[in-house]
Amino acid sequence: MPSPSATVERELRLATAFFESHPDTSSCAVIGLDEVGRGALAGPVAVGAFALRCERGEGAVPTPAELPSGLKDSKLLSPKRREALFAELAGEGSSISFPLGPISQCGSEGCPAAVGTARATEIDEHGISRALTLAAVRALEATYDALDVPLAGVILDGNLDYLTRGLSAPLGCPLEVVIKADQTCASVAAASVLAKVARDRHMIELDAEVPGYGWAGNKGYGSKAHREAIVRLGIHAEHRASWNLVPAEQQALDLPL
Repeated sequence: MPSPSATVERELRLATAFFESHPDTSSCAVIGLDEVGRGALAGPVAVGAFALRCERGEGAVPTPAELPSGLKDSKLLSPKRREALFAELAGEGSSISFPLGPISQCGSEGCPAAVGTARATEIDEHGISRALTLAAVRALEATYDALDVPLAGVILDGNLDYLTRGLSAPLGCPLEVVIKADQTCASVAAASVLAKVARDRHMIELDAEVPGYGWAGNKGYGSKAHREAIVRLGIHAEHRASWNLVPAEQQALDLPL
């Protein structure tokens, strides 16, 4: 049975609370955040951010911006469907180019979005947890800066707040950390699609530049063939050199650097 699409229930609850405390405001937005690439051996960790705009409704329930149908966690979508949703969510004005830079803005005027990344060198320098913070702050700030309405709340997928410690100033709105938010919250599902497709395209570009590691297929993750290629070809600058890149039984081999 197909998995259900994500809903805007949590976003509307945050928007409702915002409108109740700001009776003279007619519009607001909720930003969803999701990461991809945390466990890869090569390439960046990426965080997508998507702002869902909400308007004050005539009744008690706000009216959200229209979203593509069938929006759900990127891991539950076929590559073809992910690409189609990415095109709708990123919008015609997307400034995303590949390979990715630290910040790539996209989305629409009403629902801005961004993908933030932290490169392998930053992961080696700061650790994956802090690198996640860097990527998340980059995505959030780029999306927030593009908003023309107040921020009613932020929804972060996962069980740990890795965002707040990187902010230069308090959010000024609720932050909700929600396990599997990418499966239940539409703004986070949108962020997951943007981050996943953008990072996948980035790895395909890198594979064309640096053939041999199979990055177009494995997307930088630790497949057997990828680890064997590291033993054969050595560690590339796109690898997370501080990580255990090859199994212990292979480390006895002379690993080129």
